[in-house]
Parts: sequence; C-alpha cells; structure tokens
Amino acid sequence: MVTTSQSNTPRTPGRPAAGPLPPPAAAGCDVVTVPARQGLEAIDLLRRGAGEAVGPVLHDGGGDTLGFLVPPGTAAGWDVPGSTCTQTLGRGVSLAPPEPPLEGAAWLLPPGEAERATDPVVLRAALGEAARVLRAADSCI
Repeated sequence: MVTTSQSNTPRTPGRPAAGPLPPPAAAGCDVVTVPARQGLEAIDLLRRGAGEAVGPVLHDGGGDTLGFLVPPGTAAGWDVPGSTCTQTLGRGVSLAPPEPPLEGAAWLLPPGEAERATDPVVLRAALGEAARVLRAADSCI
C-alpha cells in the first residue's frame, strides 16, 4: 500500500518524530515530490546552509519533478503546498541498491554522495524559501 499526502494549505511546521533520523537503507524512505525548478533551488539553498545536508534526490525521466528521500513516516504529516509526499512503507524506495527505484527515474544526488535522508523540517524550510525566491525572480521578468 502506498499512501500519499498533498496539501495546498500552509500549516505550522513540526518534526514528524523526535530524535535522530533513522538510516533510510534499513527502514525505507518516503519521497517528497516537487516541481524540478523549485527542487533545484531548494538543493542550492540546502547546500549553502550551515550544516544543512540534503539526502538522495531522484529526478524523473522528463525532468519535470524531483523526489527527495525523507525518513519513513514523513508522509503522515507532510503539508507543504505544491508538493506531494508518498509513503512507501519500506517498499520500492531504499538506498540499497543504488539503482533508481522507479522506472524512468535517475539519481540527481545518488545515495553514495548523500548518506542520509533529508530532514523534513529542513526540507520544508528550503522549499518555502525556494518558492519565495522563484516568485521574486518571476516578478522581475
């Protein structure tokens, strides 16, 4: 069974579970899917942040979306407008083996370069900032 959570209404962010992030290879991962442009901006923001790491990221064959691997259970509370979080229940999306788990997808940031899943609280903030940056850039055109 795959559960998907999608929201168009902002809500106060919160961490889905207390404590350190579990190793995704052992437990599987949920996947946050966003438009590629917003996702690429979020990756830039995460990589420039102080200590903010980005985990493995998939891109679809058409290059329209990016999928950030996040800890299992994230989908239950995901509420970021314009994005979707899919719960995999440990099936289909794991960091081992390193081949992309979905047909037609490829790794933008492969598991070997990103050891852990992206922290959903950090990803939520980066996606929000990315949306603001893109709106500002689009309004200047």
